[in-house]
Amino acid sequence: MKPLTESEIRAAFVNCSKGEAARLNVPRDLAERSWDDLDFLGWRDPQAPDRGYLVIELDGRLVAIVLRASGATAWQARGSLCSLCRTPHADGVSLLVAPRAGKAGKQGHSVGAYMCADLACSLYMRGLKDPGTRFRESLTLEEKIDRMTGNLTAFLAKVLE
Repeated sequence: MKPLTESEIRAAFVNCSKGEAARLNVPRDLAERSWDDLDFLGWRDPQAPDRGYLVIELDGRLVAIVLRASGATAWQARGSLCSLCRTPHADGVSLLVAPRAGKAGKQGHSVGAYMCADLACSLYMRGLKDPGTRFRESLTLEEKIDRMTGNLTAFLAKVLE
């Protein structure tokens, strides 16, 4: 992923108002991120633990979405598999819900998926972060990236419908 600036990130949000995008907490360590190891940028809001954000480049444009952890489990569900990167976690997958873009989102419609709670799918796939449990796959890293990108693109298509 190419390095992003705070203003690029804020301008890319599709499922919140411009005012909400201006107020949300963008990571302060953007300059220090290992961008070559990221297929998308995902982070949790340190001031609102039930909130998360995700940014990816799709068809040459940045798309960012707001996510909320669903239910009382907030960011911790036990013994689950991330629906994006397919990483198994003994602890650390959550149901994350995104308001749909446009009129549907304003009417309260949303879509959800089980994802790595810390949104660090790229790091788990590359073995740069340990999920606590692992299973062997015969896929190459490129095939895992393609699978995850396809899963994320499908999720984002539902948000953008």
